[in-house]
Amino acid sequence: MPREWDADAYDTLPIPMTGWGRAVVDRLALRGDERVLDAGCGTGHVTAYLLQRLPVGSVVALDGSASMLEAARTRLPSGRVTFLLHDLLDPIPIDPVDAAVSTATFHWVPDHDRLFANLAAVMRPGATLEAQCGGAGNIANVTRALAELGIDLERDKNFADPQTTEERLGRAGFVDVRCWLTDEPTYLPAEDLPRYLRTICMGAVVEGLPAEESDRLIAEVAVRLQEPRIDYVRLNIAARRAQ
Repeated sequence: MPREWDADAYDTLPIPMTGWGRAVVDRLALRGDERVLDAGCGTGHVTAYLLQRLPVGSVVALDGSASMLEAARTRLPSGRVTFLLHDLLDPIPIDPVDAAVSTATFHWVPDHDRLFANLAAVMRPGATLEAQCGGAGNIANVTRALAELGIDLERDKNFADPQTTEERLGRAGFVDVRCWLTDEPTYLPAEDLPRYLRTICMGAVVEGLPAEESDRLIAEVAVRLQEPRIDYVRLNIAARRAQ
């Protein structure tokens, strides 16, 4: 099952994902009347921006976290949004869409072949996909810090490379595929780093740990990072559903 997030904490942190997400939405060529799938809408910040690009269109806002989806529902009272709590590993129960967008989500899906097949199945012939997620080398400095403590941060993540992703998209029925990596090292206010690590980078690692133990682990990782920087690497995806 998808991870359950702390939507309140996510919304109060200085996350860079919203800005990146808006840039991904800007890559979509839209008339303004389309029906678009937001695959991994989170708390709805990027979805709200997408709606601005669709003055007479509509959005299917999908997420695997109930708390994130509820926050999006509160943020987006528009009747032009359909909300769907769903695991992207399963077939998506919606009518075909004219385009799909996704930001900061695909690396949480362990099987990208199934993911892309499920997306292709609900996209009209010729529909465009624009997406961005964690790619090969993403948050490597956090991964190294945890590895020094004997913990595999990537055990529940899929940080894919461009060539592998292009091949998977082709098998799923996409054409005009282009994938590329961008380095996005991100500095955080030092006082926000522990909460950021707990909520964004290490949520699955500390989940279920006693509070004292999780606090100690997060503090140790913060020290090992030496500075409040997360070495993000983003995998960008642009493709079109075959006719």
